Amino acid sequence: MKLSTLLAKFTLPFLGLICASAVSAQMTINGAGATFPYPIYSKWFDEYAKVDPSVRFNYQSIGSGGGQKQILAQTVDFGASDGPMSDDNLAKAPGKLLHIPTVAGADVVAYNLPGNPVLKLDPGAIAGVFLGQIKKWNDPKIAALNPGIKLPDQDIVVVHRSDGSGTTYIWTDYLSKISSEWKQKVGTNTSVNWPTGLGGKGNEGVAGQIKQTPGALGYVELIYAVQNKMPYADVKNASGEFMKASLESITAAMATAQIPDDFRFSMTNAPGKDAYPIAGATWLLVYEQQKDAMKGKKLVEFLKWAMKDGEKMARDLQYAPLPENVQQRVLKRVDEIKY
Repeated sequence: MKLSTLLAKFTLPFLGLICASAVSAQMTINGAGATFPYPIYSKWFDEYAKVDPSVRFNYQSIGSGGGQKQILAQTVDFGASDGPMSDDNLAKAPGKLLHIPTVAGADVVAYNLPGNPVLKLDPGAIAGVFLGQIKKWNDPKIAALNPGIKLPDQDIVVVHRSDGSGTTYIWTDYLSKISSEWKQKVGTNTSVNWPTGLGGKGNEGVAGQIKQTPGALGYVELIYAVQNKMPYADVKNASGEFMKASLESITAAMATAQIPDDFRFSMTNAPGKDAYPIAGATWLLVYEQQKDAMKGKKLVEFLKWAMKDGEKMARDLQYAPLPENVQQRVLKRVDEIKY
């Protein structure tokens, strides 16, 4: 037998073994939760696979309520939520849970009207629609805000989330601040008893419902409206200015936020004339004490990369990166994770 044939006979199976062991060595880190940041998290996970090919992220975009439940049950390695966890929920955790803020985004009021006019809405009109009190597009309260736009004599079909959702938390947090009636009757939560409307699952589901329903109006995270080419309203802020949701107006809202040591904060109805009023942060939920040392190490490495390099990708996907001083605070918190 020739030497080359002999070498091939032994080398090929050996290479196969190396390849098989490389595949089996790849670690999967599982996460679940918010759909609000799903576009940027997907980007981060894809990019991080190039940085560290030994780890793969499996993220289920099931809504913030689901993310909180799964991290409490420890069926995932991290949760994701656009509403900070309540004291009651944190008390149920089997260990200390950390809130790691990642980026900020906006809920926009998207709609489906002939000609896709750019509308202006104020707090009274938005609360009136979602309380079921403003039922028609040509209602005097909407018409007065939009002189020169011919609004149809058509029913408003309200669309909201059907699942537990951080996008809903931001939305209801805003409504509770601008409407005492909403605060008393409905309140702030990831899931509420809606006075009116149809439900859609995830930001994707709400965007789909609005697109296919003439006369629909609902709330979605900004990137979903942009990607689906849906019109969304300018909203009157706390300073009386009509603001379009944008990187600049989300950043202006975040600049006013008082961010405590545990990173649980709200930035809806922010003061400042340049602030978009329905904006919020989103968090990864991670146990301070990791059960699996190898996964814990890889998760910490990813979180540090996300704060340093991932933040630079936020703007391209219509999210506002965290301010530099907040990034540094978050990196210190990540250093507290034990594995």
